[in-house]
Amino acid sequence: MDTDKVIQDLNRRFAAPLPEFYQRRIIFWYDEDKEFEDKLDEVVLENAKVIALTGNNAFSVKKLLSVDDLTTNYLVYSPLSYNRLDDNWLLDVELYSEEFRADLISIWMDEMGLISNPAMRKQVKNYRAYFNAKERRLKVSTQNKVPATPAQLHMAVMAAICGLKAAQPNMILRSVFRAGLDLNNNVIYQDFVKYHADDAFWAMVRQGCGFVEEDPDLGRLAIHLLLTAATRTMRQEYLAGLDSFISMPHQAYCYDFISEWLHNEDIQQLYDVARYVEDEAHLHQRFEKLTVDDLAGTECFPCINEVILTKLMTEISDHIIDVDTITSTVEKRRTCAWYEPFENFYDGILQVANMQSFFKEHSAGFHTAEAKDIWKEYTESYYQMDTYYRLFHLSFQKSLETSNILLDDLFKHVVDKVEGLYTHWFLGELGNNWSDVCADELAAYGKVWEVPQQEDFYRSRIKTSDTRVFVIISDAMRYEVAAAMADQLQRETQSKVFISSMQSIFPSITKFGMAALLPHKELTAEVRNDILTVLADGQSTASGCRDKVLKAENPASVALKYNDIIAMKRAERSALVKGMDVVYIYHDTIDEASHTSDTAVFAACNKAISELKNLVRIIVNEFGGTNILITADHGFLYTYSPLSEDDKVGKNEFYDADKKNTSDLKMESARRCVEYGRRYAIMKKGVQPNYLLPVKFLDGNTEFDGFAPRESIRIKMNGGGMNFVHGGISLQEMVVPVIEYHYLRNDSMEYKRNKQKYDTKPVTVNLLSANRKISNMIFSLNFYQKDAVSANREAATYQVYFTDENGKQISDVQKIIADKTSDNGAERTFRCQFNLKSLKYSNTATYYLVIADEQGLQMPQRESFLIDIAFAVDEFDFFS
Repeated sequence: MDTDKVIQDLNRRFAAPLPEFYQRRIIFWYDEDKEFEDKLDEVVLENAKVIALTGNNAFSVKKLLSVDDLTTNYLVYSPLSYNRLDDNWLLDVELYSEEFRADLISIWMDEMGLISNPAMRKQVKNYRAYFNAKERRLKVSTQNKVPATPAQLHMAVMAAICGLKAAQPNMILRSVFRAGLDLNNNVIYQDFVKYHADDAFWAMVRQGCGFVEEDPDLGRLAIHLLLTAATRTMRQEYLAGLDSFISMPHQAYCYDFISEWLHNEDIQQLYDVARYVEDEAHLHQRFEKLTVDDLAGTECFPCINEVILTKLMTEISDHIIDVDTITSTVEKRRTCAWYEPFENFYDGILQVANMQSFFKEHSAGFHTAEAKDIWKEYTESYYQMDTYYRLFHLSFQKSLETSNILLDDLFKHVVDKVEGLYTHWFLGELGNNWSDVCADELAAYGKVWEVPQQEDFYRSRIKTSDTRVFVIISDAMRYEVAAAMADQLQRETQSKVFISSMQSIFPSITKFGMAALLPHKELTAEVRNDILTVLADGQSTASGCRDKVLKAENPASVALKYNDIIAMKRAERSALVKGMDVVYIYHDTIDEASHTSDTAVFAACNKAISELKNLVRIIVNEFGGTNILITADHGFLYTYSPLSEDDKVGKNEFYDADKKNTSDLKMESARRCVEYGRRYAIMKKGVQPNYLLPVKFLDGNTEFDGFAPRESIRIKMNGGGMNFVHGGISLQEMVVPVIEYHYLRNDSMEYKRNKQKYDTKPVTVNLLSANRKISNMIFSLNFYQKDAVSANREAATYQVYFTDENGKQISDVQKIIADKTSDNGAERTFRCQFNLKSLKYSNTATYYLVIADEQGLQMPQRESFLIDIAFAVDEFDFFS
């Protein structure tokens, strides 16, 4: 500021009205840097005298102002600074006088709205290089809180360099780590050095984290932070030998810092830092010596997941499947950070636990005497084993998309165990029991008595309906897939959903199953152009003829393809069904996927469920349909593992012919066999092949007989397609689902009477622990899921934490995934450990436990608590 501007400002100040009770104005002009000392003679004021302090005239000036002249306005120029207040003889005069500064530091402080006192001026001078640019000063003045103390100014400058609006130690630290662990290439830290904020940064780190090493090193700081934080959830002796990196007095701050970062959007940066710490401290090798229980509660190191999974997978490979340990460990880990990269492995071993639990329940094998009873048991519970197997292989296939060198091979060993449980035990034992008890009925009648038949579908389900009916037929949708879809439809839509079953026609292949679902009095088969063709009352049932067959029974019928209508505009597809009483829609996602790759089938099952749910919504919303039947032409068998020779039977092995010549056997096969696949054979009448069970074919009204392999044995054929098969008599192939879907309109009497029953709501979580007083910084609480996930109760995820009366979070955040399906309330409980932040707690204040729906669709629950902790501490006052 030039001298003319100083004079102008001072004249304006002296001309201003005096404060109440004042007779004159005294202004002290502070200029500790003596920037205007040689220009003081130029300062001539209109209504005030100027006197200058020299360091030797304090007494005379005080006498002048306090005794000799009590009416004249004075400007007192003070280029002095004092080490002690007692040295300032004019302090009492200064206290009732006004202050003026014209130096650059004062201008900057005034511009930023900073309090002007010696301590603040000292720090502003320290950051002169930073404040020398207007845009940088603006970054400080526009922060959420204007700094009022030197400590806050340190924080504000570091936050501004980091590009932060809030000057918080945690955020500053995270910003520095995000820029990299190499100090020389860390642009933020280099700016700290450039603007003299590096000492403040390390002082902050020392006070907050307890990191006291002389040589600045972000890598060692990261090790210190993460290891100290880990001691909050892991016994310190597990980290023996790394004690120099651990500061127990600073444990709370380090844990809070890491915990907050773990649940923040920039968690990926922490992942990289944590991986660095694991490598430098050799944590993987250390954790390998601990048990799964020792590790399950600590989440800050990704390698803990690898160690846990390695241990559990190794045990599974060694035929040790501890269902309770796997279930509880996955339950705990899925609420932790870093779960997502390992989700497929955890989901996979959870399905192994489910399969093992099923095995333990049925370890004696399957010995049901009646076919209809096995059918009932399969449709009520046994089918779940198929679901566990499908979900396992979905997780396994997904795991192959991203490589983890430590776990990939182990997971493949787990596959071997799964194949043993499913293929050799479940399919083998159940298939053997089923083949034994159904053989006579299939041979005599081609069906199991007292089980609904696919051939009766139109007659029993469509013809008798007094309302418009939509029928969705999904090729190869087996019963367990339909059961999963029925459950989702019930929870996601306003409807009544029932699932039942019927026995597919033999052989359980598309052309026979699709024919059986059409209206007919009789199904027959004949060979046309060397192809076995299925006829309904003499009409072809091939894909292009199904609309004609439907219309022959009811002219107000139409057959459509899913792929056609889904690509149409709304008005176009609505026109197709207008005025129709019966609408058949053919869907082919699962079977079509099998033509690409056997391993694509299970993923296609999920896709099919999604597509069919969407189709149901189209029927309801666009076509006005309320009654929908969803079924299939057949199911399927799928096994991942390669088949042994014992699992196959050759076509040439069907016969007891005397002919030893291979060419003679081939000719015999061609003459007698009309059609065969991996799981069935249609032969000319009078033939009894070896190794195959007879199945009466189309009520015996043809010149052919049917045969099928036992259990899950395949017939040898050229080409692929050995893993995904259908056509046979296994439960997985023959149990055809029938989903009855009834949409409930808001004005329907059924909905009005049972609104609570049909409205789907998320399950709620409540506090189970009775004690409402907290006396430790680390403590646990029990929670329970009020309702089981069911038809009208869907899973929900909750965040649970503590706040003070003003809503400020005072603890870490715990996650509860409420998706329990058990009717046993004891199996729907959760235990969460909480860590309070390092604050001072009042034993008279009220604090709150908050249970908040992660999606924000429900009002948060609040439970009041008292906190009485004798040794709780205040928040760190950095640089105090």
